[in-house]
Amino acid sequence: MNYIDTPEERFDNLPGYNFTPNFVTIAHGMKVHYVDEGPKDAKETILLMHGEPSWSFLYRKMITPLAAAGYRVLAPDLIGFGRSSKPTEQSDYTYASHLAWMQEWIDQMDAQGITLFCQDWGGLIGLRLVANDPDRFARIAVSNTGLPTGDRTPSEAFLKWQAFSQKVETFPTEFVIQGATHVELTDDVLKAYSAPFPNEDYTAGAKIFPALVPTTSDDPESENNRQAWKNIFMKWTKPLITLFGDNDPVTKGGDKVFQKLVPGAKGQAHKIIEGGGHFIQEDQGPLLAEHIISFIKANS
Repeated sequence: MNYIDTPEERFDNLPGYNFTPNFVTIAHGMKVHYVDEGPKDAKETILLMHGEPSWSFLYRKMITPLAAAGYRVLAPDLIGFGRSSKPTEQSDYTYASHLAWMQEWIDQMDAQGITLFCQDWGGLIGLRLVANDPDRFARIAVSNTGLPTGDRTPSEAFLKWQAFSQKVETFPTEFVIQGATHVELTDDVLKAYSAPFPNEDYTAGAKIFPALVPTTSDDPESENNRQAWKNIFMKWTKPLITLFGDNDPVTKGGDKVFQKLVPGAKGQAHKIIEGGGHFIQEDQGPLLAEHIISFIKANS
């Protein structure tokens, strides 16, 4: 497998993002970058999982208040994104390979008692990490995401996005981020989102990711997601909360699925976050951090 790493100078002087970079080496010698803030010996760890085409920069408004509250905060960059290594061929990326790469990372972290916060592909990957090793996780907070099996037709907004992503020659990272964010982003923030991708050689993962979402019942990972629902989440009695945005046509209504099917969602303080687009961390990051802290305290 051929991969490349984004030059580190691309990440100099990013607005609101001055966290110390950390790296671990996984399969094929690739590097996974992650933010690791707060006390390393904290009793509680919060794992923040991003999606497409963002990276841990998306969580900059949440990392600081969560760490200040006394939690260890881990925010990795998926392979193909952020400061992590980027395979150069789209065929190198599969749902299964992403799961294997992030499983290797979390095994090296050896964190326990994790509260997972996941959005977008952070849910598709993060929830499967939970299913692989449920004892490692204490709680789950889901936001603008799901665990699709392909048994139901996705939203029209998602299908349009999927089709667009497979036709575009030059991947428009800044356009995608701004288009799915409620607030108007500044030029320096938008440039931070495109920093991982100096040119199209770096965008193979970003381009192929939407096509990897299971949209048919015979998708390669549909059955595994089905089994995760059946064997883990439909029996999940640990706390689960939904924190969806009110302005995300892609995942609208997905919160009800978790509230209906997951036993641990019963009685939790689920929220529809006003002014929250798909990239809700940009729109309402500090408020999300407050909800996560309250969620942990209420279920400790």
